[in-house]
Amino acid sequence: MIIYRRSARVLVQGITGKQGTFWTQKMMECGTQVVAGVNPKRAGERHLGVPVYATAKAAMAESPFDVAVMFIPPAMAREAALDAIQAGARTVVILTEHIPARDVMAIHHAASRHGTRIVGPNTAGIVTPGEGFVGIMPGHNSNIFQPGEIGVISRSGSLGTLICLNLTRAGLGQSAFLGIGGDPMIGTTTRDALQALDEDARTRAIVLVGEIGGAMEEAAADYAAGMSKPVVSFIAGRASPPGKKMGHAGAIVSGSFGSYEGKRRALEAAGVSVADTPAEIPGLLGLGQGRSDPAARALPA
Repeated sequence: MIIYRRSARVLVQGITGKQGTFWTQKMMECGTQVVAGVNPKRAGERHLGVPVYATAKAAMAESPFDVAVMFIPPAMAREAALDAIQAGARTVVILTEHIPARDVMAIHHAASRHGTRIVGPNTAGIVTPGEGFVGIMPGHNSNIFQPGEIGVISRSGSLGTLICLNLTRAGLGQSAFLGIGGDPMIGTTTRDALQALDEDARTRAIVLVGEIGGAMEEAAADYAAGMSKPVVSFIAGRASPPGKKMGHAGAIVSGSFGSYEGKRRALEAAGVSVADTPAEIPGLLGLGQGRSDPAARALPA
């Protein structure tokens, strides 16, 4: 499960903390079905109207869930993720950044063994406007997210928010937002997210928000070349100097590998329209305000 659906039952690990409390409230306001939380020190209590358990395994036994979301510090992230995976979570949304590499590898290994989808680490979460969200994206803000037909994929939560804001202002809503995370080792790649939106009947077109570093956009371009749904993109880091890490841990360019130019070439060769600025995205899609000739060609009527 990459695309959030209202029917999904959600467990919040770290629900009683400041951030866990705030974002759980916002998720619930949007319709997210939060059924339980985890905090070993407060097991047996109720918080925000839901039961709190010592572990995800204990929660699964009494309040079954599909998705676990982690408001957990880096040193405790491995234990929490493995708990959720072994409990039988279909999807684990890992908001935490700066998790030690060895711990991330252990999480991905366990997930592959148990058939669990990992979103993140260092993700801002996933949003389906009109249904709910999981994570720390402002899915509760109707000025940013509105139900619609445009799927959005982003490594960056802040850039993804800006793109969705621009779409909404142009009269274009989103079918889903998929924040895949900015770390070097993530469980859901740009290609994975692109395929999920390609197969989603509610999605008519896709916006891919990429960054310099790695080869995920190039891999996504290979998939996009065979798609019938139009894809437009914005790649952050155009002016970044080679060899310097910019923002996310995965956003580093070595020589020509992972460069802005290489990613843009690959995407454009696959038929993806690449915007120079985020503000150009609605026009390239060809709906809403600012329709242009490239837009008309990108999105069929």
